[in-house]
Amino acid sequence: MNWRPYTHLSMSIDPGERPRIGISFYASITRARARVLESGRPYLVLESDEADVTVSTTGAAGPVTAADLDIAREIFNAAARYLADCERLHAEHAQATDSAA
Repeated sequence: MNWRPYTHLSMSIDPGERPRIGISFYASITRARARVLESGRPYLVLESDEADVTVSTTGAAGPVTAADLDIAREIFNAAARYLADCERLHAEHAQATDSAA
């Protein structure tokens, strides 16, 4: 299989609608980090060699809202599921490779 990693960017602009941008990482994320700015605003960054995605709270350095907490929990739960799926698939692949050897 000749699969090469890549990052895909798409943009849709429809009359009367807000533009929609999609970024898909089909490559290894090279960095994932979370920090709090000096202003007190937390943020999460996912980076690859081709693109960065930053997620932050809704207020411009304002208070963290209940909606911000809800989305942070959704991100946390999705990341935990992603980790579990990656670990399971990695273990299955390692087991299949060991069995074939």
